[in-house]
Amino acid sequence: MSPKKWIDKTNAIGIISKSGRYGGTFAHKDIAFKFASWISIEFELYIVKEFQRLKENEQKALGWSAKRELSKINYHIHTDAIKQNLIPAKLTPQQVSTVYANEADVLNMALFGVTAKEWREANPNLAGNIRDYATINELICLSNMENLNAVFINEKLPQKERLIKLNRIAIQQMNILQELEQRKLLK
Repeated sequence: MSPKKWIDKTNAIGIISKSGRYGGTFAHKDIAFKFASWISIEFELYIVKEFQRLKENEQKALGWSAKRELSKINYHIHTDAIKQNLIPAKLTPQQVSTVYANEADVLNMALFGVTAKEWREANPNLAGNIRDYATINELICLSNMENLNAVFINEKLPQKERLIKLNRIAIQQMNILQELEQRKLLK
């Protein structure tokens, strides 16, 4: 029986047969994979390994995405406090950017001990910024610090005082987060 007759008699779904030049029998990719797996155990193993590799890559990408989302949680609260309290009405866009960058560096100094510029100079071969290379614990702490700095800005605390307070808080929170992580590893 020809493939065309078999397809017609069984009303096969996902398989087609064409005659003539460039003709042949074609199956939906899922059917083709199953058939190839049935013929060759090596092919089936290859498909399983490839699927596992793709899922691992997907999980890595999700982890990166989650880290980025975590770093944005309190960003708007922080920038709004800066806008409402630290930016005078008559500044150029460049001056406004400098105010935001200085406040970001308050957080960077409190948590990482370096400004964004210092980090870039120390890591010229790395793309992105210091926060792209932060651990989950550092990003949690940074998110908390953005919120706290917004509160301190709203309370009109001078930048120097805010930096000292935020650094103490960062040290305390990082110690707690690392302790929790070590407990999990011991279990």
